[in-house]
Amino acid sequence: MGRKLSKEEKEELQRKQEEAQRKLDEKYMKEAIRQAKKAYAIREVPIGCVIVYDGKIIGRGYNRRTIDKNTLAHAELQAIRKASKKMDDWRLEDCTMYVTLEPCQMCSGALVQSRIKRVVVGCMNPKAGCAGSVMNLLQVPEFNHQVELTTGVLEEQCSSMLKQFFRELRQKK
Repeated sequence: MGRKLSKEEKEELQRKQEEAQRKLDEKYMKEAIRQAKKAYAIREVPIGCVIVYDGKIIGRGYNRRTIDKNTLAHAELQAIRKASKKMDDWRLEDCTMYVTLEPCQMCSGALVQSRIKRVVVGCMNPKAGCAGSVMNLLQVPEFNHQVELTTGVLEEQCSSMLKQFFRELRQKK
């Protein structure tokens, strides 16, 4: 049997684990940003998303509502559909979603329904976000599943892309 860790050693271990998780979160958020840039390139609101399972990206999506003329063409729903196909199951229990903008009520509901374990959000959406801004559908205790939530990962990059998109849109009008 090994010796017990001191309080300082436990704190140091905790700090190292948090730092490793932060680096992983940033790595995958950069992939979500790549997806958002695809939306930007086709003049869609630049929202991107990836779903990770066991260290691998199994679903990608970006906003395509206008180009597809489909209310359901959100980045999160596209990524969930692809990940479910890859997993051959509608349950995504051990998966983490990385999304550049806080999910809306529809996408938050889909996250709960798909049993995704964790969602990592780039920037919040105070007008329509349902992962803590307007409400938090991801962690309603009465639901049969709650989603772990991490916010603010590469927040400035995610936010500045959206601000630039809407600035350009206003200038064109």
